[in-house]
Amino acid sequence: MAIFLLSLFGSASIGVYALVTDKLAIVPLQSSKTKAEKIKKWLNVQMIETTIGGSVVVGALACGNSNGVILPHYVQDKELDKIKAVSDDTNVKIMETKRTAYGNMVLANDYGAIVDPRLKRKTVEEIADTLDVEVVPGEIAGLPYVGSLAVATNNGVLAHPLIMEEEQAQLKDILKVPLDVGTINCGIPYVATGLIANDSSVVVGHLTTGPEMFIIGQALDVV
Repeated sequence: MAIFLLSLFGSASIGVYALVTDKLAIVPLQSSKTKAEKIKKWLNVQMIETTIGGSVVVGALACGNSNGVILPHYVQDKELDKIKAVSDDTNVKIMETKRTAYGNMVLANDYGAIVDPRLKRKTVEEIADTLDVEVVPGEIAGLPYVGSLAVATNNGVLAHPLIMEEEQAQLKDILKVPLDVGTINCGIPYVATGLIANDSSVVVGHLTTGPEMFIIGQALDVV
């Protein structure tokens, strides 16, 4: 495994634009074909090129793991068809709620998930059914948008540097992997905005420094 540097749409915030699981990657169809191919190769996934509700911020709007993908209510039929065509063995759930930024509200791997504590119980149950894992409400650094504050794979978690001890204990217990803290893109603590990863590899925003990459490699067990 290795860590790769990338930009999307000229931005180092690659996690805002892309969703990655161990099985698939979803990137906007407007993104560079060359870069989409790099993500496919580096992360060893099937590639889906589509927007979500016409928006390119796929990573902010969608979330998932190897078992399922969560999408906001305004996903378009043609977008849904593209996703289902590639993910026929993956649960795809459209959430019929006013909330839409599920990529920011859910932190998941194949062992568990932490979600924004403001989500209703029914929504949490639907996420649990779709991702087929235990799901619990929680915060990171006292903030509710856990999906933007950490990245989880089946190898480890990289979280916001100000995560509290009790929050660390919860993440380790639910996600069942080791946890470390760090930043991305030269000091950004919202690590999921600039990092996409799975069990195969890690891709970071092109502004990420060498020391940051070292910590990321340790946290996500990338040799």
